Amino acid sequence: MEPTQVTLDAKQIRVLAHPLRARLLGRLRLDGPATATRLAEVLGTNTGATSYHLRQLADVGLVLDEEGAGKGRERWWRAAHDYSSWRRDSFAGDPDAVAAADWLDSNALRFLVDRVERWQRVRADDSPEWRAASGFSDYMINLGTEQLNALMDELDATVERYRALSESAPAPDARQVLIYLYGVPRVEESS
Repeated sequence: MEPTQVTLDAKQIRVLAHPLRARLLGRLRLDGPATATRLAEVLGTNTGATSYHLRQLADVGLVLDEEGAGKGRERWWRAAHDYSSWRRDSFAGDPDAVAAADWLDSNALRFLVDRVERWQRVRADDSPEWRAASGFSDYMINLGTEQLNALMDELDATVERYRALSESAPAPDARQVLIYLYGVPRVEESS
């Protein structure tokens, strides 16, 4: 099944730019549908706060209530889309949405650093195959904006090709793998 993506509008980005809401949506995307109670346990918060923030996300179409999925009054929630995207510049003239986009960018970077550091702490206990397959690369090339856009589009297409392959013919040792692509211009450090 083709992954779904939402380009966040100003209201959605303002709602999502909240620490617990961002974590809730991320967890639903990584692990699939869950109840507010289960999410509260996993994220170390309380069910009341979790329920409130799930409803806020639902109000802007980022999560859905899986009606009929639970027993009794139990409510199951799922992410409405597989991915969110946004372009900071599309919120020009809306300082709150720009601030929300900036916060989400910084939060994504913190999330990346946290995930990579977790792997570094446990990798010695993992198999040699996984240690050899995972890794980090950095490249420095001189590109114009059109070239960078084209490169990112090609890399996205490659990732999507492997996603489709993983769904149609999963490897016996398949695990969730997090891949991050950041194409940013170099900025000199100030002394």
